[in-house]
Amino acid sequence: MKHSTIRRALLLAAAFPLLSFAADGALRIDDPYVRLVPPNAPASAAFMVISNSGSTERQLLKAQSPAAKSVELHTHINDHGVMKMRQVDRIAIKANGQTELKPGSYHIMLIDLAQALNEGDSVPLTLSFDDGSTQQISAPVRRIQAAGAPAPAMDHGAMKH
Repeated sequence: MKHSTIRRALLLAAAFPLLSFAADGALRIDDPYVRLVPPNAPASAAFMVISNSGSTERQLLKAQSPAAKSVELHTHINDHGVMKMRQVDRIAIKANGQTELKPGSYHIMLIDLAQALNEGDSVPLTLSFDDGSTQQISAPVRRIQAAGAPAPAMDHGAMKH
């Protein structure tokens, strides 16, 4: 009996560093969505916020989805005043921070879509990180209002000058 109690205590002591390591590398995915595109569009993009509550920077290395033949990590760069989209091999998520994948910045490209996307559909994505972990998420398809578009229901006729 005494040996089994000692063995259990040693196993518990050995497990605590693993538990603390797992908690340190916690990543959370918030507000994932895929841009609604016209039915004949060959590509779309996925956006989300990735939060890292750990004390070590993490890297998103890859994304996969059955919704597209090819899935790539991308960003936008300003090349002498011209915005260009470029593939990147990783996206950093700072320790105790977050990285927002959003239009005009980092995003996940879904290239050669398997079928038309409809508003409200869900697109499955598998995200792979530098520690070998993966997260499977479901991103709803949403319409994105263009920046600078006029706000709906504004009545300028009632204004007095």
